[in-house]
Amino acid sequence: MKLQHTTTTAGSRSFGALSLLAAAAVLALSACGSAPRNNDKLNAAHSAYNAALANPQTRDGAPVEMKAAADALGRADRALADKDDMAKVDNLAYLASQSVATAQAAGSRKASEAAVAKANTERDRARLEARTVEADKATASAQAAQVDARASQMQAQSAERDARVAQRQANASQRQSEASQLQAAASQQDAQAAQARNQMLEDQLRDLDAKKTARGMVITIGDVLFDTGRADLKSGGMRGMDKLVSFLQAYPKRHAQIEGFTDSVGSDSMNQELSARRADAVRSALVSRGIDGGRIGTQGFGESFPVAGNESAGGRQMNRRVEIVLSDDSGVVAPR
Repeated sequence: MKLQHTTTTAGSRSFGALSLLAAAAVLALSACGSAPRNNDKLNAAHSAYNAALANPQTRDGAPVEMKAAADALGRADRALADKDDMAKVDNLAYLASQSVATAQAAGSRKASEAAVAKANTERDRARLEARTVEADKATASAQAAQVDARASQMQAQSAERDARVAQRQANASQRQSEASQLQAAASQQDAQAAQARNQMLEDQLRDLDAKKTARGMVITIGDVLFDTGRADLKSGGMRGMDKLVSFLQAYPKRHAQIEGFTDSVGSDSMNQELSARRADAVRSALVSRGIDGGRIGTQGFGESFPVAGNESAGGRQMNRRVEIVLSDDSGVVAPR
């Protein structure tokens, strides 16, 4: 596993050196193990870090936060190289991803602050120019008053100039008014379009019986779509996939994480395998209907994370389920 990045400005050389040291440490740790280990969450954290490092706004605007992210990645890499429990590695990878997100937010905030400062400078410059124009006009008026012999001619010229200025001001006011009206109309159209999109999204999620959770919108499929002990979707379950396919086609930026669960009946290994195969069956049904497999992740949790007690038949039936977690528009699915 490698930490890849480049530095392009003198201001980021010191941070680039720190990142190179972090990468060297990761390589050294990886070389110590007899066989390489892999962790998808840690890979994703590295990808997010490299993307942030390639963005000058984040790299140059948030060096302290980026160093914290590099340190967090280093801790996760060491845990993986030391063959620590994967749950620990997942947690450290999650913390590293959060550190990267913090750095990106800090870079964005500082860029916004710089933009505001620049706008204020431009505004002050415009005001200074306006005052300069007014001072020039006052000087011209004083000179005109001193030349008595050409008073009539100067007055005529001044009136003509004033008329042109007034005309230009009127034209400018009209253009400004028209621009304001166009902007207001565009804003109204954008608001209406956004409202329509939100309403459509709410309707589709309601039709899918999606529930809002801390991880996002979750669709729960009970075990009625599978025969007991099997992972093949029944024909009724195949038809039920059509609504989810329509949703994913309408929102191509959204991804889905499919997670399988079982009750406590049977061995842990059997339940783990069955839950994974059921999640894969749902994924295959979506892919066969044209959904890009790259947008769909799967994972089986066996009898972990029950939603009811396994002491009763009703509770066990609720635990035998497949959950589909929908991402936000950025394609990110919150980890469990």
